[in-house]
Amino acid sequence: MSDEDKTPKVVPLGDVEDVTIHPLVLLSAADHYHRVAKGTRKRVVGALLGTVSRGRVDATNSFAVPFEEDNKNPNVFYLDHNYLENMLVMFRKVNAKERIVGFYSTGPQIRPNDLRIHSMLTRFLPKGTITPPVFCIIDVRPDRKSIPTTAYKVVEEVEEKNKSSSNKAEVKKSFAHVPSSIGAMEAEEIGVEHLLRDINDPTISTVSSLINGKMSGLTSLTDKLNEMKHYLGCVVEGKIQKPNQEIIANMQGILNLLPNLNVEELVRAMLVKTNDLHMVIYLSSLIRSVIALHDLVNNKIRYNEQMNFEKDGNTAAPVTSGSGGEEKKEDPTDKA
Repeated sequence: MSDEDKTPKVVPLGDVEDVTIHPLVLLSAADHYHRVAKGTRKRVVGALLGTVSRGRVDATNSFAVPFEEDNKNPNVFYLDHNYLENMLVMFRKVNAKERIVGFYSTGPQIRPNDLRIHSMLTRFLPKGTITPPVFCIIDVRPDRKSIPTTAYKVVEEVEEKNKSSSNKAEVKKSFAHVPSSIGAMEAEEIGVEHLLRDINDPTISTVSSLINGKMSGLTSLTDKLNEMKHYLGCVVEGKIQKPNQEIIANMQGILNLLPNLNVEELVRAMLVKTNDLHMVIYLSSLIRSVIALHDLVNNKIRYNEQMNFEKDGNTAAPVTSGSGGEEKKEDPTDKA
């Protein structure tokens, strides 16, 4: 390990390194959506509360905010400022450490009003706050296979106007992606486990759940590869004027981690490994079939023995011989 890897990563003052979303935020956002906008094309917006330490944002709590926007005119929207301010005051009485760290939306895409909402929330930050609020899209769709959160921060880009008469540069704000993850404290993990006990279906076997997990992972991998392909296609066609060098570097790193299948030893090793796995599967199926046939034969033998025993028992009835060679049967009345 080099000396550069040992040195801790220095985060610029006021920058956001990553965002951690806690389970309570996900539950609150899902409940907010199902109460207000379920079955419609609307989205819901709420405030994120938590702490910030060295560029790491922990969103531990949230609350819903009354929000409406016009679908025909994206510039028209309504956000209740008084409700937001009153809720912040009440939450501050409960937990003074939690402050507003951003806002969430059910998206599932970035809307034109999100930058204006971001600028409004900046006014509710405590005095002396350096880190700006973050924007998190929480996807509440049930068919979502990957992580349901996507975090963004606001960056300023300078665009030069070449065609205009004045050579003044214009500062434009836009959203930049920030790594996000789902994190929980010990108490939250216990609560989530109790919730999953009620949701888990006991009729689903372990093998089927593992297969569903593999299928979900492959589906998510396919979506990510298609997204990378689309991004590179836009860069080649010139639709993206300034490609993100960090994204390109990450793609190059992923490709460098792929094995070189042109090496004969690697190809042979993979073939041997695959053949061994298939041999185990074949032998397991063969042994299973032999055991099933063996159990069938044993069952047939036991059935025949039982039938013969019942047949012999019915024919061997108790009789007594009388004079003249006639058989004398017992009369049931004589027993009395």
